[in-house]
Amino acid sequence: MNLENLIRSREVGELEKFPVSDAEMCWRYENVTTAMVNDVLREMEYLYQTLPNTILPLRDEMKVAGVAFTIKGSKNLDLKDEMEQRAKMLEAIPADSVCVWDTGGDDESAQWGEIMTMASKKQGCRGAVVDGGVRDTDKVLEQNFPVFCKYRCSNGMLGRFRMIGYQMPIMIGNVHIYPGDIIFGDIDGCIVVPRKLAYEVLERAEQIRDNEIGIKKMVTDGITPTEVVKNGGYF
Repeated sequence: MNLENLIRSREVGELEKFPVSDAEMCWRYENVTTAMVNDVLREMEYLYQTLPNTILPLRDEMKVAGVAFTIKGSKNLDLKDEMEQRAKMLEAIPADSVCVWDTGGDDESAQWGEIMTMASKKQGCRGAVVDGGVRDTDKVLEQNFPVFCKYRCSNGMLGRFRMIGYQMPIMIGNVHIYPGDIIFGDIDGCIVVPRKLAYEVLERAEQIRDNEIGIKKMVTDGITPTEVVKNGGYF
């Protein structure tokens, strides 16, 4: 059995630089929508980049884009050095990142809370996407920090769930996520843009955003849907 190509595809190497700064990439993504980005990825034949539709923002108006800082964990009763491991993870979070938690389908614990929000914000983190739970919800909301999750729960991780590692390939739903990918979330959920495509996808999404101004004008001006389509519009 030859697994060399598969092994190489899962390796995390040095990240390719974007043509612009990470901060500019994030800001520009936050000025389009996940629907626009999704349409671009479809044009590129990437049809399965959205995270499960159970992962939603704590508030509808929350929106975040950032460079994926991946975290993997699972149900585990072991307590030894758990807090020390968690502290090292928080210290490794880079600026302009979004923490993305693959919980292995956990349905009992909160992987995110008030203090973790405070610590990650200090690192320059832009938000969190958790395929699991959040607690201290009111205190998280007070910090104006975008968090997307499946559920709210008072259960802390300690003694129930344990981090396995971070900055490693993860999978949420049917989407593979690698450190350095772009994570983008808004009211319609979260989408993952592979790093190698991220700038090209962004430029095309901005074109769609600008083009839709004209399409909306045609509709408000009373042009029929058939004529809108004939003029290059869509619905």
